[in-house]
Amino acid sequence: MAIKFQYNKTSQQLMDKQLKVRERALPTLQNKEAALRIEVKKARERAQELEHELEAKLADLDNMSRLWGEFDMNAITVEDVELANKRIAGVQTPELVEVIFKKEPFALFSKPVWFLDGVKIVESLAKLGIEREVYIRKMELLDRARKKTTQKVNLYEKVQIPGYKDAILKIKRFLEDEENLSKAAQKIIKNRQEEMEVQL
Repeated sequence: MAIKFQYNKTSQQLMDKQLKVRERALPTLQNKEAALRIEVKKARERAQELEHELEAKLADLDNMSRLWGEFDMNAITVEDVELANKRIAGVQTPELVEVIFKKEPFALFSKPVWFLDGVKIVESLAKLGIEREVYIRKMELLDRARKKTTQKVNLYEKVQIPGYKDAILKIKRFLEDEENLSKAAQKIIKNRQEEMEVQL
């Protein structure tokens, strides 16, 4: 990206101002990028932990697969999932508050002995699955913000800051050359005037 400028003091001052803004913002952006990178890693690890926990619980339940045929899946359903917003490094992320279940009334005497335990198992599996999805969503949001921040850091570091420095240097050289030419022209005029006075 070429930085547009004019060869004058006003343009030089504008370039200086833009350069200072970017130099001041760069450390903050780098810190934000590092914080986001850490948070993405934490969210990814937590989502993987929940995934493994869910898989382990499901594997344990495979032993009782015959019993699940008797379980009434309509006995418990997810009614609502309460989420809160949490800001992490300026990014709004979801935070699981509570999973609300709707439990259908049933007669304990007409159901198998393990039915209440089955309801609790389904409830814990649903919570695990929902929490895992929340962490995956959190990781995606944070990762997208991290990528944008990384792009901005690279833009400032590799393109704009060197570009503004180069533009300022070109303007300074041009103005110095112009000033030197002006002084040289004044000397030449002065010398000619002196020569003409001597001749008279």
